[in-house]
Amino acid sequence: MSVRRIMGIETEYGILGGDGVRQGPMALSAIVVAAYADRTRRAGRTRWSYEDEDPLRDARGWRLDRASAHPSQLTDRPAVAAPSGPNAVTHRRRPGDGEREDPAAANVILTNGARLYVDHAHPEYSSPEVTNPLDGVLWDRAGERVMLDAVRSLTTSPALPDVALYKNNVDGKGATYGTHENYLMDRSVPFGDVVRYLTPFLVTRQVFTGSGRVGIGPAGQVPGFQLSQRADYIEAEVGLETTLRRPIVNTRDEPHADPEKYRRLHVIVGDANCLEVATYLKLGTCALVLWMLETGRVPLAWEALALADPVAEFHAVSHDLTLTHRLTTADGRELTALEIQRVYSAGIAAAVADAARESGEATDEATLDVLARWSSLLARLDDDPSTCAREVEWLAKLRVLEAMRRRDHLAWDHPKLAALDLQWSDVRPERGIYARLRASGAVETLVTDDDVARAAVRPPSDTRAYFRGEVVRRYPDQVAAANWDCVILDVASESALRRVPMLEPERGTRAHVGALLDASPDAGALLAALLAPT
Repeated sequence: MSVRRIMGIETEYGILGGDGVRQGPMALSAIVVAAYADRTRRAGRTRWSYEDEDPLRDARGWRLDRASAHPSQLTDRPAVAAPSGPNAVTHRRRPGDGEREDPAAANVILTNGARLYVDHAHPEYSSPEVTNPLDGVLWDRAGERVMLDAVRSLTTSPALPDVALYKNNVDGKGATYGTHENYLMDRSVPFGDVVRYLTPFLVTRQVFTGSGRVGIGPAGQVPGFQLSQRADYIEAEVGLETTLRRPIVNTRDEPHADPEKYRRLHVIVGDANCLEVATYLKLGTCALVLWMLETGRVPLAWEALALADPVAEFHAVSHDLTLTHRLTTADGRELTALEIQRVYSAGIAAAVADAARESGEATDEATLDVLARWSSLLARLDDDPSTCAREVEWLAKLRVLEAMRRRDHLAWDHPKLAALDLQWSDVRPERGIYARLRASGAVETLVTDDDVARAAVRPPSDTRAYFRGEVVRRYPDQVAAANWDCVILDVASESALRRVPMLEPERGTRAHVGALLDASPDAGALLAALLAPT
């Protein structure tokens, strides 16, 4: 009866070199990652372990043959960065050609438990695991701080290129890059149920999670504005791919936890959000939908929400600024996106109330807050969307764009509007439009700048990210490698590397291992304590 679950966000940042910069995006991304590593003195020997990665395992019960996989799906090959796009090819380049970097140098494990690396020719920040949507906002914002620090590091040397980073999803030339949400859920839930009940929810949540985009169509070839940056790139209902034939429900089955107990739902259709309330509700509402599936509380009303053509409706919802488009269901009824979202919201609110009565326990404040904000937004979006511009990103962006259009008498295809759309998410506060709005109090915030600064270097205390981050911070020269579910220690007294498994994401917390870490002056002492009989 809670929004609480293991969750996190992976964000690929848009990257653009300044005038005269000759390096390609992959090389520039590697430079960004290396700059942050140097800034924080994290250019040590710790490497990312690919041992447990299996990007070709499908949640529908099979594994894609490696020979049949598109090159961009092979993210478990550390020697070759996965390319992006439908025409991507993978090949090894000659050393010194300026494009391919040492993958170890472009793959950093941060002291806050996150991963910073090059993925699909973009610098990506994969947040540490958190247990609730508010912490999801905090450590997502920490990623913005990491990227800002990296950009600032580049300006300290005239030998380094001028680079701008954007927390967005499109380059304006037809390419998109991802912001992926991850939710750990009970594997006993049939995956068919996940597809059935999650699809209408994901199609319609754009009304409050979309970050807004100038241009309609993959290349923005039709003048206009739409709710979502990702919508026009969605081409399938269900599938394993993430960089081509992108599906509404992704089937990658890589739990990074005990595979007998858990499934990691990998959501690839969401936008990169700058507005904190949008991120908060994106995580919180999806967590509640999954809670309904796990507890078997799905109401009959949800059965009737299946859409006749989910992909077409995904595009149509994004293109409709009036929020009045009527989606056609499989049984021939027509409902607006707001009406469908209200069916989800009302069903969850009723189930939460029933669960509280059955258990005799009060519902936690985080769950009540998500439900209240969700319901309020849906009502206000229906009545007067302009009242939601402090919380809904596409509305906040549209307000700024419309002011420019009125002032300068601009049509939607004017380059100034596309430039402002890009500048909206510039991580540099002196350049970013959103950053200026936040500083002026024009948008609602949920976390403080001081909290974000701490989260950029310190991990959450209530997940295994605490152990990962603290071990990397305390014993940087004795951590040979790490990934989401293990840390590999290199201790002089041991004849081989020692792997410390972390298959339970809610173990390895400060409450669990904080005292043990405090009592261990080095990794050898820590390993001895971990191996000691209890």
